[in-house]
Amino acid sequence: MFWALLAVLTVIRLHLAANVPLTPDEAYYWVWSRNLQPGYLDHPFMVALWIRVGTWIVGETPLGVRLLGPLSVLPGSWALYHAARRLLPSCSWPTSGLKAALLLNATLMLGLGAATMTPDTPLLFFITLFLYTLSRAVDPGLKPRAALPWWIGSAVLLGLAFDSKYTAVLIGAGLGSAVLTTGRLRRQPGPWLAIPALFVAMSPVILWNAHHHWASFLRQGGRAGDWHPARAVQFMGELIGGQIGLATPLIFVLFAVGFWVCLKRNRLLAWLALVPMAVFVTHAFGDRVQPNWPAVIYPVFALAALETGWRIRWPVISGLALTLIVCIQAVFSPLRLVPHRDPVLRLTGGWETFSRQLALKAKAQGATALAAEDYALASRLAFTQNILPVIGTDPRWHLFRLRAAVSAKAVMVEEQRHGAVPAKSVTLCREVRAQSIRCYTVSPPGFTTGVQLPERS
Repeated sequence: MFWALLAVLTVIRLHLAANVPLTPDEAYYWVWSRNLQPGYLDHPFMVALWIRVGTWIVGETPLGVRLLGPLSVLPGSWALYHAARRLLPSCSWPTSGLKAALLLNATLMLGLGAATMTPDTPLLFFITLFLYTLSRAVDPGLKPRAALPWWIGSAVLLGLAFDSKYTAVLIGAGLGSAVLTTGRLRRQPGPWLAIPALFVAMSPVILWNAHHHWASFLRQGGRAGDWHPARAVQFMGELIGGQIGLATPLIFVLFAVGFWVCLKRNRLLAWLALVPMAVFVTHAFGDRVQPNWPAVIYPVFALAALETGWRIRWPVISGLALTLIVCIQAVFSPLRLVPHRDPVLRLTGGWETFSRQLALKAKAQGATALAAEDYALASRLAFTQNILPVIGTDPRWHLFRLRAAVSAKAVMVEEQRHGAVPAKSVTLCREVRAQSIRCYTVSPPGFTTGVQLPERS
């Protein structure tokens, strides 16, 4: 029954992936996929590699960009199902495995996230596989020598999770804390011999950073330097509210209570969740924690929730129902919300018509290219239209192996902010149902220098 439900969910996610236009960030990651390299300014390389594989299979379409997301949930759920057997010794397996996989699939974080392509998509996949190999490595019935391959496998998978998103290092720190505070694990050779394998798996990203003045590490590490305790209540409220929304309310309660119970009787799961949570809570004293950042803990929470011994029927039903409502709204918009207030339309609506109108207007004015400083806007224009080439003027593009800097007669496009429109510039808006979502300022053609983005083939 569960696997049939998972197959249905996969079909729904594939349909959603194929029919919802790309967000600007997804288009940005698509640009990455056209220029594969071991690292990028914002994140490691794995999301670009997944997009490259997907577009190679079904073409440069929204489904191609997102293809591996829905498909990855199948082996990921299988891994979590089997991880529960040994990571939850007090629970009855296979019931515990089915419940853990159901809880994770019922969250909006995975339910909607698997139908999009962001660094969190491969991150969640590799974390679930890591939990399975870790469950085999810590099996008290295995002799240390027999556990060694599982420790090495866990290290490699944790490294691949790091190659997806840097927050994976928090799970690694949690595991290290669990090893150091558990005598049986601390005395085994496996955790220590696995460390070189971890660094080998992480080495592409580390080497790329070393050759680019540690640009990505400094960018992400710089987020930890802020300290604004006066706004901590606001940031903490946003953090908790975001998790209530992405976990869905009843599952959030299960996650929270399950973590509390694990603090008392499941040291390994407690450490895996505690270290990332402590980092995010600390960060909330200085700056906003984006709602998707705690995604790295969700597979751990799905296991921890079962330590409560509570029934999961209504949390799962409510989570799946909320996710289905969001998916239906994303594809069909039955609620007819005001477009600029609809979170999906605000990101994805009206791009095809807007990009074509923009390119044709610019071409009629004698422009030979479109230019944008905002990286996401430039990427979305490059993915949506192939009438004119797109030039990115953000300095980040020089970290790519793209074409050398070019100079072309281009119109500069930028999102319209509050204030007067510059002289001789015009305003062009993205629209859905004849209502504006976002408006952009378009300057007259002039020579602009930047990096030419790849064109959609």
